[in-house]
Amino acid sequence: MHRYRSHSCGELRSSDVGTDVRLSGWLHNRRDLGGILFIDLRDHYGITQLVARPGTAAQSALDKLTKETVVRIDGKVVSRGAENINPELPTGEVEIEVAEVEVLGGAEQIPFTINAEDGVNEEKRLEYRFLDLRRERMHRNIMLRGQVISSIRRRMTDLGFNELATPILSATSPEGARDFLVPSRLHAGKFYALPQAPQQFKQLLMIAGFDRYFQIAPCFRDEDARADRSPGEFYQLDMEMSFVEQEDVFEVIEKVMTDLFEEFGGGRHVTSPFPRIPFREAMLKYGSDKPDLRAKLELVDISDVFEGSEFKAFAGKHVRALAVPSVQDQPRKFFDGLGDYAVEQGAKGLAWVRVGEDGGLTGPIAKFLTEENVKVLTERLGLQAGHAVFFGAGEFDEVSKIMGAVRVEAAKRAGQFEENVFRFCWIVDFPMFEKNEDTGEIEFSHNPFSMPQGGLEALNSKDPLDILAWQYDIVCNGVELSSGAIRNHEPDIMYRAFEIAGYDKDAVETEFGGMLKAFKFGAPPHGGIAPGVDRIVMLLADEPNIRETIAFPLNGNAQDLMMGAPSEVDETRLRELHLSVRKPQPK
Repeated sequence: MHRYRSHSCGELRSSDVGTDVRLSGWLHNRRDLGGILFIDLRDHYGITQLVARPGTAAQSALDKLTKETVVRIDGKVVSRGAENINPELPTGEVEIEVAEVEVLGGAEQIPFTINAEDGVNEEKRLEYRFLDLRRERMHRNIMLRGQVISSIRRRMTDLGFNELATPILSATSPEGARDFLVPSRLHAGKFYALPQAPQQFKQLLMIAGFDRYFQIAPCFRDEDARADRSPGEFYQLDMEMSFVEQEDVFEVIEKVMTDLFEEFGGGRHVTSPFPRIPFREAMLKYGSDKPDLRAKLELVDISDVFEGSEFKAFAGKHVRALAVPSVQDQPRKFFDGLGDYAVEQGAKGLAWVRVGEDGGLTGPIAKFLTEENVKVLTERLGLQAGHAVFFGAGEFDEVSKIMGAVRVEAAKRAGQFEENVFRFCWIVDFPMFEKNEDTGEIEFSHNPFSMPQGGLEALNSKDPLDILAWQYDIVCNGVELSSGAIRNHEPDIMYRAFEIAGYDKDAVETEFGGMLKAFKFGAPPHGGIAPGVDRIVMLLADEPNIRETIAFPLNGNAQDLMMGAPSEVDETRLRELHLSVRKPQPK
């Protein structure tokens, strides 16, 4: 028999009754019923119940051990009997009569329970992450992550993509977030940058003629954490294709995402094909460029209805309306509750009216609406008896944010929200440039390496704020999985685009010399995208926080509480790297 086990803890069935077996694992739980010990023994594969009778050496040994002690046991498989079967466990028809016990790894008193989700705070869980990962939910999430990555690799290879590696140590690049810098020992005063994404390298691979590239790529960005973004590092399905247009990229990713979410989605429906929604339309209809299409409601811009109106709350402002059907039986607290929710999102309040059986409007602002207002609203919003209309007014961005959130919340509260479904969409036609609100200067709004729609002619003849780019996002259930683009592969267009964004020719050549050099030696039209693996797993696992899908994440302050990173470096090492540390002065 093997030194440690003849079977795993998830393997034994009723057909094994009478067999002598050896198992190894962790003491998951223990129950003492009149001197008879029942032990749940856990390993990677599952749980098997052990039984130790009073007066036996096995009972004496097991009775003294703490939970999470690692043991080897020898014993015989016996049937539990029909009345004691545990249908929750695959091994629930059998148990092991323990004859011998060997302690393989002792355990101190554990800081929190492993066999229950008992509300331990996240900081404690991250400090003892190796224990936290023993929990069934966390173990399942990490295994799901590995299975998803394996499936992605298989699917991309089947579609003719080649898995190629790109550098981790590279040069800094302005890609929208702060770089993590690595000091050079050999080149005093100079730094490498960890890649925010393999953007330039994957484009160089296309220029080198590899045609279809992919990689499960680690990316590093010094940015703040949030529920759907881990600080420090993350992984993405990075891909690039040559001789393609936007729809070619969409075709590949739609197939991969549809198949992936059907494989691991637990029976949840994946809607396909994915609709294409222009950025400006998304902002108007959904108040967001990452709309949750499970909410069946849409916003309507009615600013023109109140232009010149005497109703000062709406006059001269951007006004968005949300019609919600079938609320005739909803009590007043439904309306007040949505108002409170809007205030939580930053609104001063939420105006509303209700449509009666006669088509008339009642509610707090009904008296301020003229007959013409009512007529236009009825036609524009398709109002019928039983509808309610909620209004938001203010600056465009502010109203979009608030009413976008209200749209989803109202759908959930009014039964207009789809459950158990993955609703994907593409957001397309992003503006190439935007104006910085603080400086008034023109900046890239998305990816600086994107091809402008209309090419060089558009850059030379149009207002920069009217130029659209061949840029796109893929969104699922209100979560942005990735941004992508058809790339700018022509030096003249690149120089001009960066000039509009405030970079002179010398700056472009300094920052992107490698790319420009490559473009001058024959670059194919190419494009790609990079869906985030962490966010994909978060959606499939139905987890609200991305850290629950990563084995060893940093906390919200970008700290590794288990390993003690970031840590201080001694003076010898600093001298070797030609560095001195200047700490901020206490306030």
